[in-house]
Amino acid sequence: MAIIINIDVMLAKRKMSVTELTEKVGITMANLSILKNGKARAIRFSTLEAICKALDCQPGDIVEYKSDEAAQG
Repeated sequence: MAIIINIDVMLAKRKMSVTELTEKVGITMANLSILKNGKARAIRFSTLEAICKALDCQPGDIVEYKSDEAAQG
């Protein structure tokens, strides 16, 4: 299973810094870094909602699924 987190893409589109996003969402820089680097094992809906609100986007803009075959090839 390959879940891709596209926070960097949305940050670039919104011209927002990681620091600004952490302040708006209310999570630590370390936790946001874990999430955006694809190392997180879970995300709370409240956190996803706060990220979407801060970036003015939909959850599908942040989280993407690619099958193992598509991710490898």
